[in-house]
Amino acid sequence: MPKTSKQKQKLLLIADYLKENTDENHTVTTPTIIEYLKGYGIDAERKSIYDDIQTLQNYGMDIVKGPGVRSGYFLASRDFELAEVKLLVDLVQSSKFITPKKSRELIDKLKMLVGKYDATKLLRQVVVADRNKASNEHIYYSVDMIYEAIAQNVKIKYHYFEWDVNKQRRLRKNGDFYEVSPWLLTWEDENYYLLAYDSEASMIKYYRVDKMLDIDITKDERDGKEEFDKIDVAAFSKKTFGMFAGEEKTLRMVVDNYLAGAMIDRFGQDVHLRPYDEDHVQVRANVAVSPQFFGWLAGFGTGIRIEYPEEVAREYKDYIADILNEY
Repeated sequence: MPKTSKQKQKLLLIADYLKENTDENHTVTTPTIIEYLKGYGIDAERKSIYDDIQTLQNYGMDIVKGPGVRSGYFLASRDFELAEVKLLVDLVQSSKFITPKKSRELIDKLKMLVGKYDATKLLRQVVVADRNKASNEHIYYSVDMIYEAIAQNVKIKYHYFEWDVNKQRRLRKNGDFYEVSPWLLTWEDENYYLLAYDSEASMIKYYRVDKMLDIDITKDERDGKEEFDKIDVAAFSKKTFGMFAGEEKTLRMVVDNYLAGAMIDRFGQDVHLRPYDEDHVQVRANVAVSPQFFGWLAGFGTGIRIEYPEEVAREYKDYIADILNEY
């Protein structure tokens, strides 16, 4: 390789070396950098290294020289601090929709945002086992494809599967393609959901993105904009449980005082609360009534009682009774 070509690489090599090998507790001296460059067939003098460091500093790299004549250089700040990268690693590890293989790939890339010494701290952090992770390796490309279809204002088609008792995927609709107009991706209960308009059913429906396969963009223009515009997505997420649709009703519930925080967490800070008696508050909220809502309610035991409407209270009693009848 011509000498001039190697010299052009010199700045990049020094920048990469500082990123990987230095932090405020680990510095590299000028002789160390010179020796490193020799490994790439590049001869350098002390003065040229000083000039290169100055050029990188002028470019914006926060390179600092420690105190003392024999002290070395280190990269004092990065685009991401260690605490921020640790947070991202935690998010990758805990996200159910990210498969184990993709989790490892993403964490390897995140390690490149810090030096090798801090990277060892990330490795010690990655000890999360037995996560309920997704099995659909193509979900990341599915998300990208959906966003591309939304940007192009066109429909998508795909296969949709469910698990059978043998833990095998089974395509719904006898393997026929679904074709819908995608309008929004939303995040609920650690899963991506697609809100899309189904022209055949003339309604907005919700699909788990990790259960979508073979997604392809069509040339047909989207429809259903008027229906989608009627949805308040923020309000919808508060009143819908597990993304299962149900008839929306205004519920009045009597709730133990200690559960007031749980009501705010679920329905938002604008949920209507008022004192009921010394030990209870009355909660009024709009809810899409469904078995999933009843399951959520049952988790609080006797801490919540549906007061109104009476028919919903009866439905809930029947829901509990049906479960008891199985025992």
